[in-house]
Amino acid sequence: MSIWGKIIGTTAGIALGGPLGALIGLSLGAAVDAGIEKTTESDGAGTRNITFTIGVIALAAKMAKADGRVTRDEIDAFKAIFRVPAEEMKNVGRVFDMARQHTAGFEAYARQVEKTMHGNKGVLTDLLDSLFYIAKADGHVHPKELEYIKIVAGIFGLTGIEIQSLLDRHVGPDPESPYTILGVSADISDDDLKKRYRALVRETHPDRMIAEGVPSDFIAVATRRAAEINSAYDKIMAERSKA
Repeated sequence: MSIWGKIIGTTAGIALGGPLGALIGLSLGAAVDAGIEKTTESDGAGTRNITFTIGVIALAAKMAKADGRVTRDEIDAFKAIFRVPAEEMKNVGRVFDMARQHTAGFEAYARQVEKTMHGNKGVLTDLLDSLFYIAKADGHVHPKELEYIKIVAGIFGLTGIEIQSLLDRHVGPDPESPYTILGVSADISDDDLKKRYRALVRETHPDRMIAEGVPSDFIAVATRRAAEINSAYDKIMAERSKA
């Protein structure tokens, strides 16, 4: 079963604990009221995956609320990034709407996601990239959305330099620059560039994502980021070889 099929059709969510557990519990209650039957499927890895999945939906919903409106472009971006099957959109939509209405603040959701994926900045940075893609889908990033992402990035444990690199890649003066994509300055040495490149490859490798408990439905995000990193590195090295 796809991870999306589990978010409503399982009682594992009730055992998650914390604000995300409360959120899925409320959503399950709404689902039962709507006539969707609960099952008893549950396992450790599944619970970890569900925690991350619910966290993604909750953070996306709270960001959508940051500027006071949700556009069709943002919804389409969410579906495209996370490959939500058409038959599961009602379930995802139920959790999304519940997260927007729920009194828990986004900081609480972000802290639980960080705890679930603690130490894996590659996964957490990919999630932040995804929030940026959704925020930019309507043509611009609202200042409140930008502030929201910066706060979440801080909760995720990104340093000031890492947060600035994230911002530069999405809303900086030259986001298409290969140096911006890799988060380095143009005067970096070849050796340091190679070290940075290898570190990013390790962080974003899809196999590592799966090993860390990221649902396979989300690997497309890591794959896209990995492709950007490889392309940026190749472009810099090609330019330097001509110099």
